[in-house]
Amino acid sequence: MTNPLALIIEDEDDLATIFSIALQTAKFEPEIIYDGQAALARLAEVAPAIVVLDLHIPGVSGQKILDYILTEPQFAQTHVIIATADARLGDTLRDKATLVLLKPVSPGQLRLLAKRLHPSENADN
Repeated sequence: MTNPLALIIEDEDDLATIFSIALQTAKFEPEIIYDGQAALARLAEVAPAIVVLDLHIPGVSGQKILDYILTEPQFAQTHVIIATADARLGDTLRDKATLVLLKPVSPGQLRLLAKRLHPSENADN
């Protein structure tokens, strides 16, 4: 069995790499996308298990990407983890996402949370 897909939609290269390593350690197959337009194009092709979403990215905002994920039935099982430095905006979106993490996000914290959301963890529940 291959590892489930985790899309990392983050324009800050160092953070995206850290998130990628944390998710790979949690047994996901990470894929980094650096702008909103490319993220929407990729989401038209795949339904990832997890999306780690920065709210302030070029092209299309993270909030619009979140709204897209929430309205499309193919993403019913997709967990969205918002990773943002914008505490106020993150708080307003708390009910729409699985988790809201305020930057800086610890790689260990992301890894542990992702492990809890891994499909194999919930297969028997």
